[in-house]
Amino acid sequence: MYAPLTAVVVNPVKVPDLERLRRTITDTFGAAGWPAPMWLETTVEDPGAGQAAAAARAGAEIVLVCGGDGTVMACVTALAGTGVAMAVLPAGTGNLLAANLGLTGDLATGLAVVLQGGRRLIDVGTAGDQSFAVMAGMGFDAHMLHATNATAKKHIGWLAYLGGAARHLRGRPMRLRITLDDRPAFRRRARSVIVGNVGRLQGGMRLLHDAKPDDGLLDIAILSPRTLWHWATLGGGLLLRRRRVARMEILTATRIDIRSDREHPRQLDGDLIESGKHLLITVRPRALLLCVPQPDTDPDLAHDAAGVAREADRLWATASA
Repeated sequence: MYAPLTAVVVNPVKVPDLERLRRTITDTFGAAGWPAPMWLETTVEDPGAGQAAAAARAGAEIVLVCGGDGTVMACVTALAGTGVAMAVLPAGTGNLLAANLGLTGDLATGLAVVLQGGRRLIDVGTAGDQSFAVMAGMGFDAHMLHATNATAKKHIGWLAYLGGAARHLRGRPMRLRITLDDRPAFRRRARSVIVGNVGRLQGGMRLLHDAKPDDGLLDIAILSPRTLWHWATLGGGLLLRRRRVARMEILTATRIDIRSDREHPRQLDGDLIESGKHLLITVRPRALLLCVPQPDTDPDLAHDAAGVAREADRLWATASA
């Protein structure tokens, strides 16, 4: 049986028992006849891009990424366009890519997905020299991320973002000039512009109903609430999964040029980048190869995956012994 060379890029801050994780992955792969993976830890100076690039240069065919959204985004930047498959083993608070593509936060099932061999090419967005697979934004969403307490995120997960959001509901709108592809520019007074490759937000709330990660397009949500009642109406519409929501405009494009009269906070895949007056985003169609669950069409494959997951669960339970 062919066994590919693999690597693990892990954020040690996000993993409470690093050695246990390493033993579980190594033993699970060993039981399947795969060699032990290369092991690369992120640092404050390099959150994952350098490690993922080094793994690709060393011949890794699959890079397993274990960390939060920032670690995943850094690895997306490094691996997009390389043909190296990326597997997500989420360990942070958001895990937005995993949630949007039906991946799991469970380690055993995540390893089973890798061994099972399901792959999918998805688009990525680019902003400057960075890439993202989920969403980018300017304005309120980035303000919310900045205001969210890290300790609260650790203890109550995505609900901590609600506190950050509440602090900025009464903020000033942005004065924007937006250009989509080669269409005429238009102006908006908005609180947030979110550019999405996929549609789900934290907590499973769906913002962009028609967003598909492999259609070669990016979906844009322009949010323009001006009062607390507007926010309540907008939030209620999202909670009720309505496709059309007041104070929210949905558009699509392959190139999005957002310009403001003053600097605003900006984010890529839930990670804050430097504030600015300008955000230019383009799409790279089907640039990232991702490990995903196989379609439920072959009962033998499903049986094998379940067996691998059970064995990984057992190894995880015994790794701390």
